[in-house]
Amino acid sequence: MILPNAMTVTMQNHRLPAAVAATTPLSASSKHTVAFTTPPNYAARLSHLLTLKGYIPLWCPTVLVHPTPHILLPYLSPPFLQPFSALAFTSRTAIHSFSEAAAAARLNHPLLSSQGDTFLIAALGKDAELIDSDVLAKFCHEPNRIRVLVPPTATPRGLVESLGEGNGRKILCLVPLVVGLEEPSVVPDFLRDLEANGWAPVRVNAYETRWAGPECAREVVERCESGALSALVFTSTAEVEGMLKSLREFGWTNLGELVRERCPEMVVAAHGPVTAAGAERLGVKVDVVSSRFDSFDGVVDALGLR
Repeated sequence: MILPNAMTVTMQNHRLPAAVAATTPLSASSKHTVAFTTPPNYAARLSHLLTLKGYIPLWCPTVLVHPTPHILLPYLSPPFLQPFSALAFTSRTAIHSFSEAAAAARLNHPLLSSQGDTFLIAALGKDAELIDSDVLAKFCHEPNRIRVLVPPTATPRGLVESLGEGNGRKILCLVPLVVGLEEPSVVPDFLRDLEANGWAPVRVNAYETRWAGPECAREVVERCESGALSALVFTSTAEVEGMLKSLREFGWTNLGELVRERCPEMVVAAHGPVTAAGAERLGVKVDVVSSRFDSFDGVVDALGLR
């Protein structure tokens, strides 16, 4: 149960909403503190799930996201989308940025005419819940012209497979611009896979993913050095890189060294195989990978099994 006066988990100046912040559970697993590195837009949901399972959540964001709706405005001027056959939202933030841009544009007409071939709108997992009737109405007055595509496997590769053969059709891809970190291979691989499947992808940087700064690993370092951290959860490759970059500021060359020397029982978990593969490429050994990754329930359940 989450109490109204729940303790707020903080990291530097970042604050988790009190309504879903960590509180000390009464279950037997209350000894287990689980750190997670998600940006703010995902933090409340993952914290809530960890709390329900009896863990003490510790929010240590290593990346921050900032919608850039002004970048999208030129793409929301009818009839810009007419030559396109599909639009891919790669995250919840991309959908939020689109909605903010559409509101700023004050559209008098939908982006697409009522006549034409089926227009595909693709999103991953629970992100698709944000594509409601209000969002769809901005695209077209004729609902039968729009098809929302949610791949059964919530990965960029799964999205490409669900889209099928492109046959030269154009697809608008709303993706992040990575600032302060090297861009993970996820988006470039996604665009290449689309091209290999016959699509003509057009990349638009709908939001920014930025490193949270040199202090972002402080809580993890301090908990590890005192042996008081049971698990660390990553939900994207950028979060892993952000953690490693901050660890170097504290004198640790890599996460494995910190875990091995100070917190050998700590479990490193990854939300899905894409994040796990990215972590491994960066030299981080992953102990737990969620097999169900359309939502954070999978990685939280995987921790419980471990």
